[in-house]
Amino acid sequence: MEVGGRASRTIAQVWCGVFALVLTSATDLSAHGVSAADKAFMEQGGLMAFLYLGAKHMVTGYDHLLFLFGVIFFLYRLRDVGLYVTLFAVGHSVTLLYGVLSGTNANPFIVDAIIGFSVVYKAFDNLGGFTRLLGRQPDTRAAVLIFGFFHGFGLATKLQDFALAREGLVPKIVAFNIGVEAGQLLALAIILVAMGFWRRTPVFARQAFAANVIVMTCGFLLMGYQLAGYALTGS
Repeated sequence: MEVGGRASRTIAQVWCGVFALVLTSATDLSAHGVSAADKAFMEQGGLMAFLYLGAKHMVTGYDHLLFLFGVIFFLYRLRDVGLYVTLFAVGHSVTLLYGVLSGTNANPFIVDAIIGFSVVYKAFDNLGGFTRLLGRQPDTRAAVLIFGFFHGFGLATKLQDFALAREGLVPKIVAFNIGVEAGQLLALAIILVAMGFWRRTPVFARQAFAANVIVMTCGFLLMGYQLAGYALTGS
């Protein structure tokens, strides 16, 4: 009974923490997750500023982290983790660089809603939903790569809000992308360490289901939040 009670309290604490993170982070629809200070820093800074802000955005990007958490949730071998994280990195690097350098515009609310959907998709996949619904599991590698493209466009829409000079833009965007990858590796290392301890506990099997339900719920919240922003701004 005591173990079950502790497990229930742990799940409740996770619920509270995740919802607090989403509600705290989702405070400024118009800025798309970029503070005024960071915006000024990037517009005036050099390569190191772009490198730092790329890393900061990934480490504090709750939507990217939720998706990454879902992707590695049931991956136990480092080789598999490396494969999926590489696919995700390739996907978001391609569209980040292409979106900014080509000037291709996409509505940030719609893109971020799709990113929220990617969180829902991966959590549903982890719960075995597609196997029960379709009788088979879709290609997870293709899904991670495709959603990586949308995550990259999400990053691109944020940079497109800045008054960035065309001169020296390529190395700055490359520096930002390197920062994103560095931030992703840092976040991944923390998640893997935490997952390693969690998987060794006797309650992991029971809590895994609840955790993915929580992640999927957060994905729906992110989708609803962004779609509401799209409706309210009329854009």
